[in-house]
Parts: sequence; structure tokens; C-alpha cells
Amino acid sequence: MKLHEYQARQILAEHGIPVPAAQVVRSPEAAAEAFKSLQAPACVVKAQVHAGGRGKAGFVKRVQSALEAAAAAKFMLSNRMISRQTGPEGVPVSVLLVAPAVNIAKEFYLGITIDRARSAAALIASAEGGVEIEEVAKQSPQKVLREALHPLLGLQPFQARDLAYKLGFSGRWVGEAATLMLNLARVFQETDASLAEINPLVITKDGHLLAIDAKLDLDDNALFRHLDLAALADESQERPLDVRARKADLNYIALDGTIGCVVNGAGLAMATMDIVKLHGAEPANFLDVGGSVTAEGAIEAFRIILSDPRVKGILVNIFGGIAKCDLIAEALVQAGREVAFNIPVVVRLEGTNVEQARKILASARGEMPTLQTATDLTDAARKVVAAVA
Repeated sequence: MKLHEYQARQILAEHGIPVPAAQVVRSPEAAAEAFKSLQAPACVVKAQVHAGGRGKAGFVKRVQSALEAAAAAKFMLSNRMISRQTGPEGVPVSVLLVAPAVNIAKEFYLGITIDRARSAAALIASAEGGVEIEEVAKQSPQKVLREALHPLLGLQPFQARDLAYKLGFSGRWVGEAATLMLNLARVFQETDASLAEINPLVITKDGHLLAIDAKLDLDDNALFRHLDLAALADESQERPLDVRARKADLNYIALDGTIGCVVNGAGLAMATMDIVKLHGAEPANFLDVGGSVTAEGAIEAFRIILSDPRVKGILVNIFGGIAKCDLIAEALVQAGREVAFNIPVVVRLEGTNVEQARKILASARGEMPTLQTATDLTDAARKVVAAVA
């Protein structure tokens, strides 16, 4: 689950990380009032969205008057933000952050995430932070420093001080930077985050160390331990079908093809998408209904897939293990009766009680003429691709 910048900044501040003052607004009038109350020569109006590239998209603007703040807010709240991270459809903007502009002397990058190569959390740091950190990682990877966190003890003070020196801090800045890193590690651990990022961390010209942007992504599997954080979710930043799938405990990702896929198991789902593509079509989604699919789950899965107007056919690929094939077949028939299959649906079942399952599907063909069965995955892929050709 992603948090907005203003939410992440508050959590950082609660953990002792210095962040500049700011106000959250939802209208041009409120943006103008925020500019006045902050009493700064200049402010920055920042769209609060779950995507990067805001500056280049024109959704981070420096303003020097209340009138300019209102105009910037009106533009952002009236337009969807489109960047390379959002896709052409963009994302809506309903919340803004107004903060005093900061005179920056030096920028840094700090982030903690999961290093899958090491199977451990890692602190990533660079003395060249800011909006182009991705380019720094590509062009000059030696400038990006990594420090693995101990799985039980977390980031240690000696590690933080060592990184502070390597980043070029000196004098009192070493202790301040090391303390900030330790606090960021505490945020990461205590919130069960998958990413805790400060970009940029800055030294201001008047001698302050500040986190002027923050990003916090939380592990969905740990949200039951953080109901207060779960309540901060902003569903307006997600695709409606993604929200529906999550509420039904379905793993769903929309793609651009025409063949909808209903599969149990992530690995099987990947193989199903690959074989659809191998036989000349494109998958419309990744959808994993889990190892113990129920009739209710199957019905919602079909509703979600059929809500996509690009879907011209559906491939159901289920391996019956925990959930036996005959129970799955009965669930599919019930789903077909409730949802109404008006496009080709090809079903491949394998596993426990598969023969009984095939009989159930065969008996349903009369009331569901678009339903077909397949002997194996290759046969299923060929049939569904041929049916929509």
C-alpha cells in the first residue's frame, strides 16, 4: 500500500526526522490561505499522487504569492497528472501539499528497501540525490552505496556513521546524518514498510538537514498489524478493478491484451500468459484466484474480467490440489449462471477428481454454449486464441 507524501512526512516527523512545515489543502482558496499562513517568500505546491515524475509533469510548482498558489492549485486539481509512471490515462489529483521553498546547498538520496539478491533489507544512499537519482544509478552505479541491515538488529550506529562519511558529511553533520538514517531504519521496521525513501535529503544554505520529500510503501501482508496506517489508503489513486480484486482477495493486474486469464497460483498464471502469447494473442490480465478458489471468488473473478471491454475470450487454467477439480467445476458453472458467459470461455482443469469435473462441465454445455474444455494447456491456448481470431 502506498502512502501520500504528506502522510509519509508526518510519520517521518513522528520518528524524529526533520521535515519542513507544510499544509495539506484541497482547494485553490485553501492553497492561497496556506501560502499566507506559512509566511515564506516562496512556497512549493505539490500534487499528492501515488506516482513519480510530478515535477516534469508540471505538478510541482514554485509560487511567490497567494494568487500564484491558487492558480497552481486550480490547474492541478482540474487535471489528471500524466507521467511515465502513470501511463496515458494519468491519475486524479484531489490533495495538495503547500510547503515553504527551501534554499538547497546540497542534495542526497536515502532509501531502505528489500534487496532480493541478499534476502535482506538494505539502506541505499547517494550523494547525488534529487529527481535524477534513477539516472545516477544507470550512468554511475558506483555512486550508489548499499548497506545491508541485520535481520534482527537492524541498521547499526557504526554502519550509519560509516555511510555518512562516505556520503561526504563532516563535522556535526556526521552525527546528524547518522541519527537520521537510524530513525529512517526505525520507520521502515516499525511500519512493516517495503520502501522508506527520502529524496532529496538536503542541507539548506542556512545550515539545516531536512527531508523535503518522502515516500513510504507498506507491505500489504502486514497491514493487519497497522489498522491506523491501513485507514490512510487512497483508493482514488488505484484502478477500480484493482480495488475490487483486492477486496475479493484476488491478485489482479490489468494488461493490454484480449484474452482474460483465470488461474490459481502465480507461477501457473505466468505460464498461462506466456502460452497465450506463444500462440499469437496477448493476455488481458494476470489474475490469481489462489489455491482454494470458492464459488464466490470465481464469480467475482469473472465479473472483474468481463468488466474490461477489451476482453474477447477467457482462458481458465486451474490445477486442483487443495481445492478439488469437481468443486472448482461446480464453482465455474455457478459463476457462468450468475455472470452469463457471452464470450468464448475455455477451461483446462487438471488434478484431483478431474474426471468428475469434466463431466460437470460437459453437462453444462447446453446452457453455456460458449464454454469449451481443453485436454491440456497447449490445447486450451490454441482453442481460446482461435475462438477470438
